[in-house]
Amino acid sequence: MGMRKRLMAQGNQTVTKCNGLKMEAPDGKMRLTDVADVEQLFRLIQSIPWPKAEPFKMWLAVVTRERLEEIEDPELGFGSMRLPLAKAS
Repeated sequence: MGMRKRLMAQGNQTVTKCNGLKMEAPDGKMRLTDVADVEQLFRLIQSIPWPKAEPFKMWLAVVTRERLEEIEDPELGFGSMRLPLAKAS
């Protein structure tokens, strides 16, 4: 049984909001490729019922929260951008 049929039998819905965009393939030809925006990607990631996906989902949530906090308060981002200074001899 194909993946699409198996997913439908389990009650899952296929992604219908993916758009096609021609992108260069490794063979140099332009091929129609499925693309999605950020919201669609987040929804797709959230829909993965596999237990091994949970650590990735948690990491993504933490990184997203940190980034949103940096957008609210740009000074928070400066700490992660600092480079260690060379010690003077």
